[in-house]
Amino acid sequence: MSRDKKSPPWFEGDFSPKSFRSILKWGDPEEYKHPNDRLVALIKRELKLGDEELGSPVSLGLDTVPDGSPVQLSPEQINQLADIVGAENVNSDTYARLRASYGQGMIDGLRLRQGIVENLPDIVLHPRDKNDVEKIIAYCSAEGIPVYTVSGRSSVTRGYEAVKGGVTLDISTHMNQVVSFNETNQTITVQPGIFGPALERVLNDAPNSLAAKRAYTCGHFPQSFEYSTVGGWVLTRGAGQNSTYYGKIEDLVVSQEYVSPVGTLTTQDFPRQATGPDIDQVMIGSEGIFGVLVDVTLKVFRHTPKSRARFSYMFKNWADAQNSAREIMQAEAGHPSVFRISDAEETDIAMQLYGIAGTPAETLLSVLGFRPGRKCLMLGYTDGDKTFSKTLNKKMRKICKSFGAFNLSAFGVTQRWEHGRFSDPYLRDSLTDFGVLIDTLECSVTWATMPEVHASVREVVKRRNDTICMTHISHAYTQGANLYFIFITKAKGIQEYLMFQYSILDAIQKCGASMSHHHGLGKALAPWLPDQVGNEQMALLKSLKNHFDPNNIMNPGGTLGLDMTSEQAHKSWGIHNYEPGTKGSDPTS
Repeated sequence: MSRDKKSPPWFEGDFSPKSFRSILKWGDPEEYKHPNDRLVALIKRELKLGDEELGSPVSLGLDTVPDGSPVQLSPEQINQLADIVGAENVNSDTYARLRASYGQGMIDGLRLRQGIVENLPDIVLHPRDKNDVEKIIAYCSAEGIPVYTVSGRSSVTRGYEAVKGGVTLDISTHMNQVVSFNETNQTITVQPGIFGPALERVLNDAPNSLAAKRAYTCGHFPQSFEYSTVGGWVLTRGAGQNSTYYGKIEDLVVSQEYVSPVGTLTTQDFPRQATGPDIDQVMIGSEGIFGVLVDVTLKVFRHTPKSRARFSYMFKNWADAQNSAREIMQAEAGHPSVFRISDAEETDIAMQLYGIAGTPAETLLSVLGFRPGRKCLMLGYTDGDKTFSKTLNKKMRKICKSFGAFNLSAFGVTQRWEHGRFSDPYLRDSLTDFGVLIDTLECSVTWATMPEVHASVREVVKRRNDTICMTHISHAYTQGANLYFIFITKAKGIQEYLMFQYSILDAIQKCGASMSHHHGLGKALAPWLPDQVGNEQMALLKSLKNHFDPNNIMNPGGTLGLDMTSEQAHKSWGIHNYEPGTKGSDPTS
């Protein structure tokens, strides 16, 4: 335990590598990041928490995962699969199966803290290559064995939860290599289990690692970058924090190869073609329901970190910040790389996190009429050729000034955000130890609908007493942007948490926003998909599913709104399973 008397006793103790905490903890087992004293004070004030409520942790998940969960596969089936991958590449212990089924969503963490073990695969397989995958899929299809695929384990949507048992393929163990590099075309082909940092190291050091003429970057940096893989990016249609310049993953994929129950599908690497509907776009975001991704070719870009120009501006209100962002995106002057705009509530918290509060900069802002509860922060940077980056930054400065913004670029705000851009998820673990839940939901909107969606979703969140609701734009386009909602609250157990989350999802859909911009849908958000896309689109999706996977073995259990239970279809999945007084209720409530 931390001994700093000014802060809650944050946990930094030892825990078993076979404990529930080793699964729920974000990132490096040895790394921690706790809220600073200013943020703690703000949370205590907004959530009406006393010192005693942050005096000791309520649930750390330190117990060892018990072994012995039942297995439905027959010994003969397990032996057949072991013969394919080798006995050393098969796990049947409960810990490995649990780790392969749960992700990093709040529902996952709450269950792990309470020792809830459910929806496990019967075994975890670690295929060595495409040949192994082909044999596994052929055998499982013939035997009717469900197949799930996992790699980085950073899903927040119950994306690969093995609700039907069967087998889970851990792609990251062996299938994590660079396959080929083409500098003439500026493309790289990789296996899906390669993690973000490994890919970026190879590209940044391309003159040595790939015998290239210069350094490159993939340009894809999600907040989960350090602990997510290329396969996860592709199958969830993900976005990186630099997507406003480089694009989302669907803009980066050139070609792919999948192993499905009806055969192997390989797309071509032409930059564009007019040969019917784009099969690449059918497979991107398919979340494993059609087949297993075995390699993917991505665009790469020249790595120009010395050209980067950082900026940050403060606006007097949310409307001015939105309108300025829209003008920047529609000005035909090019697009910034990182481009973030925080609403008033998030800005007030950012002032604490980024060290602006209590400084002369805050005093000056106040004198100039930038009020708490109204002012909004924009930050980011430009990438690309040095002249382009400099010119775009100058154009942005002019646009922001026209909307009455104050230039904070000299105060290092963006640099402070960069310092924590990949480590902020550690804060969630620290807060949840004390029963303070921090979770996120995100959606896509047009510029025209953005004000209504922002106001309506916040209104629903704020119906819950003593709840913080922060919102930002982190990915922008000519026609619109995403809205990323972060809420911090207290909840008396899983049931109450799920009811709150589902009410926010209802609000997002009622406003006409997309149900997800980059997290994917998994099994948690999928029940909202049919109402969003309509009967004809769902019928098309089902037809594709029937073609690729006639026996429904690929990621079954409600993914993308298919084969849902009645509980899932009624958007109440799990609520009745975790009622107070049951196994899923919070023992501290």
